[in-house]
Amino acid sequence: MLVTLPIGLWTFSFVCDLVRLLGGSSVWSTVALYALTGGIVGAILAAFPGLLDFLSIEDPVIRKTAFAHLLTALGSLLIFGIERWLRTRDPDTSRLSLLLSILGMALMATAGWLGSGMVYVSGLAVDAVEKLSFQLHARQNRAAPDEHSNRMKRTG
Repeated sequence: MLVTLPIGLWTFSFVCDLVRLLGGSSVWSTVALYALTGGIVGAILAAFPGLLDFLSIEDPVIRKTAFAHLLTALGSLLIFGIERWLRTRDPDTSRLSLLLSILGMALMATAGWLGSGMVYVSGLAVDAVEKLSFQLHARQNRAAPDEHSNRMKRTG
């Protein structure tokens, strides 16, 4: 769920750039800068669990896809970081910012496509959740008869 924050903020930053380019006031550049910055912070926060997930992948085919996902996600973070740096030098660089936003969003979309393939096609996280659910269910079923028999001994 952490990835939704940078995706939403970077998309909103792009929309703000479009509004500014189409004649909106300069406040749209300021709003875009704040949205861009929030997206960068959100992406950095999402990178930590993503790196832990990456390091736990054993299947070589999925690991190759995960590495491509990692590179494209870091690429989009880098592009948006460069865009933010340029905005701090000149807050109203709307055409260049728009171009960088398009490039960053293309990389972000590619990373999302690769990530969703790992989850929904390869079942990367789904398998772990299903195993955990099965283990918890099995433990509960084993604990229930013991508890019931203990109750029977006390009352009987």
